Amino acid sequence: MIDIGLTKLALIGVVALVVIGPERLPKVARMAGTLFGRAQRYINDVKSEVSREMELDELRKMQKDVQDAASDVSNSIHKSMSDTESSINAAWNGGDESSDEYGDGSSGSSWKRNPDPSLLAIKAKAFRRKKLSRTTGVPAWYKHQSGHRTRVISASARVAKYRRPVGVGKSAGFF
Repeated sequence: MIDIGLTKLALIGVVALVVIGPERLPKVARMAGTLFGRAQRYINDVKSEVSREMELDELRKMQKDVQDAASDVSNSIHKSMSDTESSINAAWNGGDESSDEYGDGSSGSSWKRNPDPSLLAIKAKAFRRKKLSRTTGVPAWYKHQSGHRTRVISASARVAKYRRPVGVGKSAGFF
């Protein structure tokens, strides 16, 4: 910024005291301080905004590079998948693309055909049943035993039901 030494500040202060006067000098000094503070904040805001924009430009460049690399990887994967698929089809068909073993025009690519809707429904039902069995709070041993609760007994009722009667199997006296 501006290089102002102590002697220059003292000279500016004496001139301001003479020109402005001792009554209005504190108000002018406060106003000059607030204006100086505002100017500093404005400069700092501009600096931070410029640095933020520079960082955003770098990030955009980096994002573009990553997207290009990802698209290259994706293209190479798609190419290798298509090569593999064609080799699998060739092996499946025994090297003859014109053979139609199923008679439905699928030319031997039965692994690409859609499965039967009834089989899909059975598979979806089994999946939901397995998922439900994994996510419920009932212990597995209880599920295998009965499948559902028939009666709920409180803890005190269980203790009363399974407690041995008093005096059975014990000695007659306490002492």
